[in-house]
Amino acid sequence: MPDPIRYKFYDIIDLNIGKEPEIFGRVYKIVNCDKFTRRFLNRMGIPVPDPIKIPIDPYIEGRKIPAFPKKPKSHKLDYLRNFLKYDRQVLRFYGYWDDTESVHGIIHDLEIHYYLADGTMEIKENVAANSGRDSGFMLVKRMKIPKFYSGLDPIGAGDPYTILNVIGDDINQSHMMIDALNTGETKKVYYKDNELSIGAKMNIFGRIVIITDMDAFTKEYYRTKYGLNDFTALEKPQKKDEICQPVERYIPPYNGFGTYEDSLGNCLSIIPKAPQTDFIKFLYYDKQGFDSHVLRFRAQMISKIPENLERQFIVRYYLTDDSISIFELTKRNSGFRRCLFLKKMPVMLPKQNIFSSKKPEYYKPKDFYIGACLNIHEFYFSIISADIYALRYMELNSKMFPKANIKLIMEKLKETLTPVYKEFIQNHSPPSISADHKVQTLEYDKFKKALCIYLGDKITEHEIITIARHYSSHGKKEFHTREYVRQLVHTELHRNIWNEAVRLKEDLLHWDRGRTGYLPRNTVYTVLRSCRIPLDIELINSILDHLRKDTDGKIDYNDLMEFIDVKINPLPPAIPINIKTALWWASEKEPDCGAGIDWHCFIKDLNIKSHDDTLEFNEDKEKENCETKK
Repeated sequence: MPDPIRYKFYDIIDLNIGKEPEIFGRVYKIVNCDKFTRRFLNRMGIPVPDPIKIPIDPYIEGRKIPAFPKKPKSHKLDYLRNFLKYDRQVLRFYGYWDDTESVHGIIHDLEIHYYLADGTMEIKENVAANSGRDSGFMLVKRMKIPKFYSGLDPIGAGDPYTILNVIGDDINQSHMMIDALNTGETKKVYYKDNELSIGAKMNIFGRIVIITDMDAFTKEYYRTKYGLNDFTALEKPQKKDEICQPVERYIPPYNGFGTYEDSLGNCLSIIPKAPQTDFIKFLYYDKQGFDSHVLRFRAQMISKIPENLERQFIVRYYLTDDSISIFELTKRNSGFRRCLFLKKMPVMLPKQNIFSSKKPEYYKPKDFYIGACLNIHEFYFSIISADIYALRYMELNSKMFPKANIKLIMEKLKETLTPVYKEFIQNHSPPSISADHKVQTLEYDKFKKALCIYLGDKITEHEIITIARHYSSHGKKEFHTREYVRQLVHTELHRNIWNEAVRLKEDLLHWDRGRTGYLPRNTVYTVLRSCRIPLDIELINSILDHLRKDTDGKIDYNDLMEFIDVKINPLPPAIPINIKTALWWASEKEPDCGAGIDWHCFIKDLNIKSHDDTLEFNEDKEKENCETKK
């Protein structure tokens, strides 16, 4: 407490409404307290007076009186919100300006851009090539366009502030101030997005511009914000003397030198450029892992010369650029070389006039199938087989390959076999294998012979193979036995003195962290190649085909170690053969089409209704068996 009272401090009795305590030289008057304090003091027996009104402050009351500000604050528009919301969003309209009434006037093709971020517009003119006009393509630069235009604004009209020169009694005391009333300001109305639509007329500085169409983003914007659904485009008017006829560029006929694309480059520019490749197609069909996008076929030459009839070829079709390469397979002492017969290049279709202005047609993927006859530079080839990858790729992409489209083939069979269905079933139905008559399998040769009898030239061998693969009984047809492949492996390992089986076992265990005993085929193949096992690639693939597998298709690598172990059940040396070609798919006489055809599922999908009661009963029974099997 202040002097003259010393060594005494304020207590709860000294604090109450109406009292004026002095704290460090300042006197405070207590005018009120909260509810808790009032209740506490009353319980202590201290009466608390009523609240006291605070006296009026003349300064605060004077501030409440409205006064004209000497320096008023300028009003700023909130452009940041629209910028953050609509940045990089531009409405695009298409229209025209009809200037045909003036001398040498034309109809200008315009493109209007409306920026949603700040409401500005720009108009670009699309000048046609060789129109004789070399003016700038920008008709109106980006700016806010007023709806009503009377003339150019005076200097300073666009300034947001008006400066007044206030002259006092003394010239030295004169000063400048902002005009808060904005005297002489004229408000302008600018075009907004709700005034722009198809058919709208805009007065762009005295020129009437009509909107005829808009892009997809603009249509979606108006559909979402304003609920518009009618976006019918308007047609651009034409002059009476204007003739709109497309003029095609004249291209001289191909002279036979180089490729057609090289010769075309000399006609398009004075300095010819290299032909551009379809890079998008290259990326889509480029090699991706084990998916090479290269279709391989085995072909035989067709010729009047007896020596040429035994010549075998490998035809590769590259989907990346539709090119073809041919490699010849020859026997020893046949008089022909084992070499490249045709380097990789696109091949034109025969019997077409290539010396013309029209681009010639080339062989496409649909032209390659088993049974097709190819005329490549007056050499005739008959495709007699294809590898498993080509067959599977053609079946998965059946839209590109109609000969591998099972739906089209079954419709053709149904149309042809309907009149002779009874005879077809009676003559070619296979006997039942099981005692309950639930399994019927027809051999591929008999099935092919039956279809050739009734369809003849209407069906190709590739279509028959497609049916056989689709309705295969899932029994793989083995061209080489397990013991024969194991004998070849032991012969090669003895010949190359390979003794890295322990290291191979360690690598397999390294990849099998869970010690399941099974690994994916790709992993096992990679491990065998990394251990430098002296076996050909075709022999390695044959080993992987004959090993035990689980339900997921993974290979039992313990069976692999027993398979290549030359100490367990050693086999005698095999007769020397060319493993690279003997185990290759091209050495197989028949394509991979399964061990047989599931007759029940084939008849069910054929779905031909016969009038014979016996056949109908058998068909219903076959359908039930097929569904039970599935």
